[in-house]
Amino acid sequence: MRKRLYLLAMVALIILAGNAPLGFSQDPRQPTIFEWTFSPWESADIDRESIVTDRPDFTEASATVGLRTTQIEFGYTYSKDSNSTGRTTRHSWGEPLLRIGVLADWFELRAAAFPARLQSNQGAGPTRVSGWEDLYIGCKLGLTPQSGWLPEMCLIPQMTVPTGGSAFTNDRSLAGVNWCYGWDVNDHWAIGASTQFNRSLDDSGEIYTEWAQSITLVRTWTESLSSYTEWFGIFPDGGQTATVQHYFNGGFAYLLSPDVQWDIRAGVGLSEASDDFFVGTGLSIRYR
Repeated sequence: MRKRLYLLAMVALIILAGNAPLGFSQDPRQPTIFEWTFSPWESADIDRESIVTDRPDFTEASATVGLRTTQIEFGYTYSKDSNSTGRTTRHSWGEPLLRIGVLADWFELRAAAFPARLQSNQGAGPTRVSGWEDLYIGCKLGLTPQSGWLPEMCLIPQMTVPTGGSAFTNDRSLAGVNWCYGWDVNDHWAIGASTQFNRSLDDSGEIYTEWAQSITLVRTWTESLSSYTEWFGIFPDGGQTATVQHYFNGGFAYLLSPDVQWDIRAGVGLSEASDDFFVGTGLSIRYR
């Protein structure tokens, strides 16, 4: 049922844009593969000279970094979850995401590795494990720029490969895709969203499809300071032990320079299976 709803949402957006056919971009500087050939009104003139990051929210940016640009985004997240049998805390250190623009402005290579420490105080007594999660690799394809109400869009084919420590690895490659889309409403407000599905592994070892949906509202306060609020949900389709998770979170981002951004965030779980809360901070640096 959830799978059908997501497919219907994707089809609806395509139909909505049906009166605005796509054409191949003729401008070699345009960071998208396609361009909208019709729009009922012009987009707001938004300054894109500053760094655009995929963090700190769950929703990835719908823009690529650009040709011959390297961007590193890293941070730290602490999360906590309590239930009737005990408490689990998690520290994710570093969280490095490497983004490199190659071949064209619309093509970006991506890789991430996450060292983590998990502490649990469940019925069997306290345990602590540390190690690396599976390596994440992928690419981001800039699909369209924004044109009025027609969104800026990108597509991220992605996967994890079994390189992590014994306590964190899935022992197999798991692929997925992330479709990101967004709108700059005016100089102060922007909306971003993403729809993705990934193959995942539940506690019983069964592979299932994990769907995720997010929407974020961004407010720009000054040239350097912005904030966001976001909802995202994770919906398993299959699996024996995986359950639905909902989260609400928000945070701030501050530009130390056009190429350096510091961020902070916090969030809470809205469902029984979600973590109770999480907090984090990070830094992103762009090299051109």
